[in-house]
Parts: sequence; C-alpha cells; structure tokens
Amino acid sequence: MKKLLVLIIFTALHLTIGAQEKINWLSFEKAIELNKEVPKPILIDIYTDWCGYCKKMDKETYANTTIATYINKNFYAIKLDGEGKEDITYKGYTFKLKGEGRSKYHELSAALMEGKLSYPTTIFMTEKEQMLQKIPGYLTVEKFEKILAYFNTEAYKDQEWADFEKKFKSKLTP
Repeated sequence: MKKLLVLIIFTALHLTIGAQEKINWLSFEKAIELNKEVPKPILIDIYTDWCGYCKKMDKETYANTTIATYINKNFYAIKLDGEGKEDITYKGYTFKLKGEGRSKYHELSAALMEGKLSYPTTIFMTEKEQMLQKIPGYLTVEKFEKILAYFNTEAYKDQEWADFEKKFKSKLTP
C-alpha cells in the first residue's frame, strides 16, 4: 500500500513539474464574443501552414511557459490562418478565402495586415477592437515578452518603445 501511495505521489509531482501552460487559442468569432462579456486586449497570430518561421514561433516563442501564461492572463489569443477556408463574419461583413493555388489569402488576414501579406504577423488590438500595431516576422521569446508588456500595460500611450525597452525587467527564467 505504501509503495502504491509513493508511486501515485511521484507520478502526480512528475506531471505537475512537467506540465507546461499552453496558450488558449480561440477562433476569431469566439474571442470577439468573449471580449463583449469581459473586455481584454486581443492578440492575433496570422500564420500559414507552409511558413517555416510560423512553425518556429509556435515551437519556441508561443511554447514558452512564461509567454503562454502572460498571454492567457492578459489577452484573448487568436490563431488566424492567412489561407484559412472558413468564412469569418465580423462587423457585418463576411470575410472569405480569395484566389487559387499559391496566390490565395483570407480576406480578414489581408485586411488586418493592410494588404501586406507577411507570415507570421502578430496583430495587437485594444479591448475596443481597435488596431494598435501589426508586427510582421518571427519574434524571439525575449523580444516578444517586451512587446506583450508594452501593449498590455498600455505603455504605448505615453512611452516611446526605446524608453520602455531600456527600463523593461524580464520575468523569463534563464
């Protein structure tokens, strides 16, 4: 009986220590719906299945426990396929997949990126669904942590990025 109890405790500890928090990715519509009930800033990761840097960002940046915990606590996180086939209705308009073959794109991702299709692109919106910033390209964990804090703390309202970056204190564990 003691051996069984020790085994159960050891297993539970191992699972707890090994567990990493994952980002609670939402569909665009679900995030907008939740935002109406409990307003929070919105983060949108626009990606494609063929994009190597999108996969790298998923594996390295978004998989980081500190980043995932921070995003889950402070943002509604949306994963938006830049070539997704699903229609998305937003503010009375239905956005669809356009084009064929290699030149296809989802209208919503193109609208959010203002026609400059670049993957990955991270979009930040206010809790009032107003566009704050679009950041194209791969973001390291260290850089992304600063960017998340800059928008979540609303430092962008009264601080230049360079000043914020100099004073920023990382919460990443070495």
